[in-house]
Amino acid sequence: MSIEPNTARKAFGHIAPALAEITDKVLFGDVWQRPGLSPRDRSLITVASLVALYRTNELPFHLKKAIENGIGKDELIELITHLAFYSGWPTASTALQIAQRVFDEHQT
Repeated sequence: MSIEPNTARKAFGHIAPALAEITDKVLFGDVWQRPGLSPRDRSLITVASLVALYRTNELPFHLKKAIENGIGKDELIELITHLAFYSGWPTASTALQIAQRVFDEHQT
């Protein structure tokens, strides 16, 4: 049995197998496993970047991953509130709606 990540292969491997393999091996297999930052810190950075860049497709997945990596609902809301002043009200407002859906699904 492989211990290699396969999140991307499950999500879009059927349409873009090469991109899925690279995503799983390099991004989730190498980058996310580097010792310089904890998974929790990487999740905070990633969620903040996705909110600021208005990446609404990727945000639900990474909000779930952040929760799995020990970031609480209150911290995620604070992150989004803080970003409202740096990335704009629309990005924060949209992120809050997405976060609420994720929280509702996972009862956090």
